[in-house]
Amino acid sequence: MPRSVPRCTNLKPSIVVFDIGGVLIDWNPRYLYRKLFAEDTAAMEDFLTTVCTPEWNLQQDAGRPWKEAVDDLSARYPEKAELIAAYDLDWDEMVSGRIPGTADLLWECKRRGTPVYCITNFSVDKLDRARERFDELNAFDGIVISGEVRLLKPDAAIYRCLLDEYGLRAEDTLFIDDVQTNVEGARAVGMHAVRFVDSNTLRSDLTGYNPLTPNL
Repeated sequence: MPRSVPRCTNLKPSIVVFDIGGVLIDWNPRYLYRKLFAEDTAAMEDFLTTVCTPEWNLQQDAGRPWKEAVDDLSARYPEKAELIAAYDLDWDEMVSGRIPGTADLLWECKRRGTPVYCITNFSVDKLDRARERFDELNAFDGIVISGEVRLLKPDAAIYRCLLDEYGLRAEDTLFIDDVQTNVEGARAVGMHAVRFVDSNTLRSDLTGYNPLTPNL
């Protein structure tokens, strides 16, 4: 028989669960590669869709070591080895900064005593580098990192990992992600979930879940 999908019966979640990339920080490899390709957009896009693809990067988010990933891809594309290596060595240049306003909401939740957690598709070493730049990435009451647990959103197991690790009930949580499939993955395990558009919309979403953040 097909597995039934759990439903949220609690309409007032008391815990906020953030994603990181695309919600708290603005990550995009194009910030780096526009410079490396001297604004040759067509060549850059070809490289990012045929060589250092999103699927290739996701394998590092799933726990593959960066050295292994770079060595393997450089062996396949030796003429692009320097560009491939830059994805790892110059990764910080892919992060332009904070998503405007979202960190403010996280800190407001903290000040009001609302627990904040995180589920993120991220390699462990790159997240360590991001944490050196952005204090809010160290503010979570608990975090599940895909590269550490070797699970990726929207796999139901990664959401359950957070719930089980920290003793949370799905219906008590509100999950925020910029990717719709990840939002749907959270809902499938019984969490409340909203897709992140911008901080103003998120503020409305949070206040709509009163008494989650009653004075936000």
